[in-house]
Amino acid sequence: MTNNANQIVWSQALIDKYNINGPRYTSYPTALALHNKFPLSAMEQTLANAPDELSLYIHLPFCIKLCYYCGCNKVITRHQHKADIYLDYLAKEMAMYKALLGNRKFESVHMGGGTPTFLSETQLSRLMDLLHEHFSFTDNTEWSIEIDPRSCSDDKLRHLRKLGFDRVSYGVQDFDAKVQIAINRVQDTDMIKHQIALSKALGFRSINLDLIYGLPYQRPETFAASIDQVIELNPDRVSLFSYAHLPSRFAGQRKIDESSLPTAPIKLELLQLGITKFTAAGYQFIGMDHFAKTDDTLAQAQQRGELQRNFQGYTTSGQDALLGIGASSISQINGVLWQNVKELPSYYKAINSDTLPIVKGFELNADDKLRAALISQVICHFDLDIQEFANRWTIENFWDYFADAKRKLEPFIEDGLVELDANQLRVTTLGRLWVRSICACFDAYLDDSATAPRYSKVV
Repeated sequence: MTNNANQIVWSQALIDKYNINGPRYTSYPTALALHNKFPLSAMEQTLANAPDELSLYIHLPFCIKLCYYCGCNKVITRHQHKADIYLDYLAKEMAMYKALLGNRKFESVHMGGGTPTFLSETQLSRLMDLLHEHFSFTDNTEWSIEIDPRSCSDDKLRHLRKLGFDRVSYGVQDFDAKVQIAINRVQDTDMIKHQIALSKALGFRSINLDLIYGLPYQRPETFAASIDQVIELNPDRVSLFSYAHLPSRFAGQRKIDESSLPTAPIKLELLQLGITKFTAAGYQFIGMDHFAKTDDTLAQAQQRGELQRNFQGYTTSGQDALLGIGASSISQINGVLWQNVKELPSYYKAINSDTLPIVKGFELNADDKLRAALISQVICHFDLDIQEFANRWTIENFWDYFADAKRKLEPFIEDGLVELDANQLRVTTLGRLWVRSICACFDAYLDDSATAPRYSKVV
């Protein structure tokens, strides 16, 4: 992909045909399959048989200001004491899991939100103390945190490093002032440059920058300038996310003028700019929304064929060994998924009743597990050894089993997005732009109306 990315060529007909809002497949089935009849005994049993090493996600929902594009579970407030109350309940949730985890350790910890750096230095210290009080960690555990540069002073960044964080991810989104005003996220470029430089000086071993394409007033010439700014900052990783405009679902997005959004062809051109510029700058195109330097662990995992995907996106940690704590967090361990309640009052009420705040879940059956493995392989590595997969999953005839998927793949094959022979399925360089739609062909929970090429407002 790195060598061929600049030659990606598409037509308006392809854009119109495959302009589908498919799942991002951070899990299979997606979180939409989770249901409220999930028995807690299923969670307890899967933890009893969990791997010795797991990953941990902590959701910290608080933000001082609303970013209009955001679809995350967040609480907008300027009252710092609300984080103290939340930490009280996180401690109680940790204590409940402590009894279930036994001697298991965490090999990676990620704090997301919301805005984790909403927490003060004292609150961050307390959170780390709580984690070490209740859980065990490996000798080389990775500690990562999402940072809003507007809420992270130099002293707080130094404090994070002293606490043991070694990976940071900055929410940049776009450097263009007009775009920042339209999404209600105005942040000074010099401030971001300063924080990146300080992060490097403090010895954080990995720095990620988030960009979003498809935001209001983004145009190729302005977005190209933002990409150039990112390349100049020289992060280890870049996340390039697609903005999905869903105002009926996310109230904040109603503040965005739909007429200011780029059209589908322009939005795809923005993605192409990212692919072209980042690969030319020496980054490996990991997948639909990630780039990494070729010596980064994410890129090396893909090179070894070991890259995986979970609710945090592309990862080097296990995709089926993630415990989430905090409001709305999702866990996936040994083919069992469960999610906490989203609203803080309900989260607090459950914990006050000495009950884990799990609101819904899902147990994968044998078919789910093999489809999850297939989709993960394709979305992480863009190819599939058909016979090897069939042997590993004891499928007598691969295409008899996936007859419906083969039918759905036909237009992708005809348009040169997928190459298929008796031994291999391969997503082409052009097809990588629509890899989520290609993966959807193997999704047993989507009907034809959700996977067939069609017209839509979202790329």
